[in-house]
Amino acid sequence: MLTGDNESYEAARRLAAGVALGQALDVRDPESWIGLDLGVRELAWIRPELLHSNAAPSGRRLRWEWNASLPTVTWPRKPGDAELALALCHPDGQIREAALGQSGGRLALFALVVIRCADWAGPVRERARALLAEAPPQQLAAHAALILRVGRRSRGGFAQDLLTRALHTGPASQAEALLNSGDRATARLAHRVAVERRLLPGSRLARTAARHPDVVVQDLCANAAVATLGEGTGEGVFDEFAAILAPLLGSRQPWVRSAGVTALRRAGRHADAEPYLTDRSAVVRACARWVLRRGGTDPAPLYRAMCADPAAQPAAAAGLGECGVREDTDLVRALLAHPAPGVRACAVAGVRALEAVSVADVQPLLNDPSVAVVRQATKALLPRAGHVPREQLRALLTEDRPRHQRVAAIRLLRAAGVHT
Repeated sequence: MLTGDNESYEAARRLAAGVALGQALDVRDPESWIGLDLGVRELAWIRPELLHSNAAPSGRRLRWEWNASLPTVTWPRKPGDAELALALCHPDGQIREAALGQSGGRLALFALVVIRCADWAGPVRERARALLAEAPPQQLAAHAALILRVGRRSRGGFAQDLLTRALHTGPASQAEALLNSGDRATARLAHRVAVERRLLPGSRLARTAARHPDVVVQDLCANAAVATLGEGTGEGVFDEFAAILAPLLGSRQPWVRSAGVTALRRAGRHADAEPYLTDRSAVVRACARWVLRRGGTDPAPLYRAMCADPAAQPAAAAGLGECGVREDTDLVRALLAHPAPGVRACAVAGVRALEAVSVADVQPLLNDPSVAVVRQATKALLPRAGHVPREQLRALLTEDRPRHQRVAAIRLLRAAGVHT
């Protein structure tokens, strides 16, 4: 037996009881249609009399008879949308196929035609696809979220291909209307089409990358925005910098900032990458170092100078560890005792990047009041957990210890093969 959720079953039961389609389920929600498809099949298994009855003046029950060796579906009157919806979801493929013959031009049932395009039964699938191929592009776009959900199925590519072609070849406004869709897959497709068709200016792509909640859209738009930048250092490039790179560089998302930092080289503004040497993201710091090197500046001396007074730029210790040499170890290690917790945490990350972790130096930081410091110290000590004194770790397990210290002790004890 198919087991849909309770609401899907109830929607099917309401349809069979005579409730109108728009009242039986939320016709705006793609999941409601997919759920209805399962709910009707479950209803046919549990309460088949609700679907097949010769006496149902007030209900939406189907009446189907055998004509010679072929089944036919008959209704005592012209079937309504609710009756056809039940038939389109029926477990018998011949009933579904017959219902498709009644569904042409019925916009209220278009969602079920989309679902039937991925039907397991070939005749049903082909008939539904023939109907869908005749649909206007705007109708496909209106059902984009459902089409993309169905597209994940093994036979669901047909409808998705139709939609993609419609967005690529139709009016620009059709694709642009889907850019702000609340459905993640729809927003991704719309932005991909908009980028491929070059429908959006670089400044809008940059703002979208900086603000959009979806990481795929962020990455797509950030790369597309950078691609609109020209090479060189002329006045036009400066204008592009203000309109495109500024939103990217100001984004809260590290991948978006890294795209903006990398583009500084393309804009001929290598020196502007220097503030990002101490970005909180290691990816952004790496991009900043690359840009500076392409402009002829070695970032290591800059990091060494920052480490002389790192309070304002705590990530300098981590950055020096990422690009420094063995001789920089003492400079970074000295910052393990810095009064600022941000500096201490970055110093641990720095000695770890330099592959110069000393258990004796780092283990006292497991007692640090800062969550960030203890987290970094734990990462550094995990490969050396067997060398951390067990007594110290067990002392961190007492109830009076802060939670982050207890968690660190548990992780290190387990890494050392000690069950807690």
